[in-house]
Amino acid sequence: MNEAMNFAAQYTEGFESWVYEVFLVVFFTLIANYLATLLFKQLLKQAQKTQNPWDDALIDVARRPLAWLIWVVGFSWALEIAHSGSEVHLFDAAGSVRDVLVVWLLAWFLVRLIRRMEQVMSLKSGDEGSLDETSLQAISKLLRASVIITASLVALQTLGYSISGVLAFGGIGGIAIGFAAKDMLANFFGGLTIYLDRPFKVGDWIRSPDKEIEGTVEYIGWRQTRIRTFDKRPLYVPNSTFTSISVENPSRMTNRRIYETIGLRYDDSGKIEAILSSVKQYLNQHIEIDSSQTLIVNFNSFGPSSLDFFIYTFTKTTNWIHFHEVKQEVLLHIMEIIESHGAEVAFPTRTLNAPELAAYINNPKVDVER
Repeated sequence: MNEAMNFAAQYTEGFESWVYEVFLVVFFTLIANYLATLLFKQLLKQAQKTQNPWDDALIDVARRPLAWLIWVVGFSWALEIAHSGSEVHLFDAAGSVRDVLVVWLLAWFLVRLIRRMEQVMSLKSGDEGSLDETSLQAISKLLRASVIITASLVALQTLGYSISGVLAFGGIGGIAIGFAAKDMLANFFGGLTIYLDRPFKVGDWIRSPDKEIEGTVEYIGWRQTRIRTFDKRPLYVPNSTFTSISVENPSRMTNRRIYETIGLRYDDSGKIEAILSSVKQYLNQHIEIDSSQTLIVNFNSFGPSSLDFFIYTFTKTTNWIHFHEVKQEVLLHIMEIIESHGAEVAFPTRTLNAPELAAYINNPKVDVER
């Protein structure tokens, strides 16, 4: 009886000792997490007072991974104490699980940091000499993919798997995956082609004469590109499509063209040379017309009811709205030039030659043969 009581007392004493230790570790972990939260709040307040956006980004992205890291380290320590006190084999994997979680928390921190760096640099993408948004997205995606792949390989190595075996299996499995997902791979390489050749970037207005594609590029992914049409509808185009179609990028035009034909009355044939000279002089002196480009003002053809001349010139602006304002101003002033020479713009007319009818109108008593 005494021996049983002594064994129970020793077991209870041992049980209480490691339970207390686990409780203290969890308690100190809670305290450490609370102090870390307060510290990060103070650091963030101080960082927001500065003009440098990088310190704000670093503190913000590190806050959540560090909080999880404190809990992972604390609980893994508590599990090791429980394992040594209870000798339960369920806790044997606590060390490996802790190492894997630490690797993934580090990867999470790096992924968040890369994404935040992309956001900060995208705000400066309009500055001269800086990367454009398309390049930022491409570099950010490549870096994030590299971090995730590296973290996966390190985690597998931590769990005892051979990386060389995994890579060999990936090479064999990649062949099967390539056949099964050829469309996805085609879209991937199509996206890679867009990033390398740069036929367009985010924010460009593009259109394709081969397909009914026209709008502003909003996002370029590895599988598809999102285009916002002019009626504000999103258009999702697989990247492989751009490897087999012609794409026009009006956003990269250097000038916009004014090409209009204007007709004068045949009665104003004697004034056409002076009108053409005045119009050409006006265009050469216009501040919005690029005189270094082709500028033509010439009599063109004898129309059915007009003497046609055309203007062919280019504006300095490429902005669509401003271009139409300039074009309107040019056309209205050309009308003023025509009127200032005592001429008029022709409109479709038809002359009916009926001498018998005219004679009858002048003298109704004349017998006109019908």
